Amino acid sequence: MNGRPGGPRGEFTVSDNEIETVDVVEDVAADEGPAPVVAVVGRPNVGKSTLVNRILGRREAVVEDVPGVTRDRVAYDASWSGRRFTVVDTGGWLPDSAGLAAAIAEQARLAVGLADVVMFVVDATVGATDVDEAVVEILRRSGKPVVLVANKADNAAVEADAALLWSLGIGEPHPVSALHGRGSGDLLDAVLAALPEEAPPEDFGEETGGPRRIALLGRPNVGKSSLLNQLAGENRAVVDAVAGTTRDPVDELIELGGRTWRFIDTAGIRRRHRENQGADFYATLRTQSALERAEVAVVLVDADQPLAEQDLRIISMVVASGRAMVIAYNKWDLLDEERRHYLEREIDRQLHHARWAPRVNVSAKTGRHMEKLVPAIETALDGWGTRVPTSKLNQFFADLVSSHPHPVRGGKQPRVLFATQAGVRPPRFVLFTSGFLEEGYRRYIERRLREEFGFDGTPLDIAMKIREKRGKGKK
Repeated sequence: MNGRPGGPRGEFTVSDNEIETVDVVEDVAADEGPAPVVAVVGRPNVGKSTLVNRILGRREAVVEDVPGVTRDRVAYDASWSGRRFTVVDTGGWLPDSAGLAAAIAEQARLAVGLADVVMFVVDATVGATDVDEAVVEILRRSGKPVVLVANKADNAAVEADAALLWSLGIGEPHPVSALHGRGSGDLLDAVLAALPEEAPPEDFGEETGGPRRIALLGRPNVGKSSLLNQLAGENRAVVDAVAGTTRDPVDELIELGGRTWRFIDTAGIRRRHRENQGADFYATLRTQSALERAEVAVVLVDADQPLAEQDLRIISMVVASGRAMVIAYNKWDLLDEERRHYLEREIDRQLHHARWAPRVNVSAKTGRHMEKLVPAIETALDGWGTRVPTSKLNQFFADLVSSHPHPVRGGKQPRVLFATQAGVRPPRFVLFTSGFLEEGYRRYIERRLREEFGFDGTPLDIAMKIREKRGKGKK
């Protein structure tokens, strides 16, 4: 919610010229866990979309004085008192409806099934109707926390009448005027109280702020220390033709491109932990620790040699860690045309799972193309921190599912019901689905996400939350 409390306690006011158009999630800490879902349900024309706009502090949901304007579930990012959540606006709910109205009701049922909290909106000027009571029975069976909203309480007289809604038996009615903002602050306080506990933010092992942290990774003797010395403009790390000269990670503050970076030079990773002895074993552990402290990894590969198992394992380690990544092909100046041809084929065949990583061809010894490294690192960090507004994300998935639906398997066709971005660094997405999505379809989703929104230089974490069928499989 981008507005600010104003006027009497519990009111939220936004004038026409104060309504902002920025996405509220930009003001929320980047590394919080998945945002809880709040579904707004109720019969047609009780003011659900007006309430959603009030919560958001801007005009997003379509509002018209005609029942049934909202037909689909539409998700938006919002926040209140420093707590973020996803608001799902639904069409008017008529439990015994048919045709299009039945489809709208089914969308509302899905939203309730996926929600952490349900805001049930009732028209306080009309009171509880038979339809409202039927919806209450469905909400009770859902087992979800319900916040009862008595909307259109534009004055004290209607606010007093709202007390009659206690008869619905789902708790205290919260009188509000979505149109004017009356009581909306108290309502959102009640919603926050009903939300589940917040997940702890991700800890990268170091304080936030300060120079961005870069881990230099690669197998022994690939040129990591030479690269560090080249970037620093002086010999800060020991360089020797004997593999494994570097044992301890060495942190260096280096000025590049007008800003300071913290580079971590790490010991070369050996083939297997069990094959490492003594200092080499602990060097490997310290290398993993350096990766955990880093934000982006620059993986050095010897371009003059075929890609080795160690190279692939290091790249997989970075992907699994969720860090941003740049792949630097060292000793590029030593390659002839034939080797460059075969290297391209090796990359295409063996690094298909990391095609998103920016690639730079460098020479740590001569300094060739060093100026390309910092832009590649910045690109990777930008991708690592990219957040897509929920409205854009769900429009993307609506188009994707429409143009390329999941294949039918066993007579069923799983669908992406809606999606939310749960976090960044790396970008994490939660797909609320009607069934299990096959791995091939999830890869297709990742490819399309990258084509649409970029995410260069970062792995993507895509998780599913499958809607459980109630009443089945229970004893």
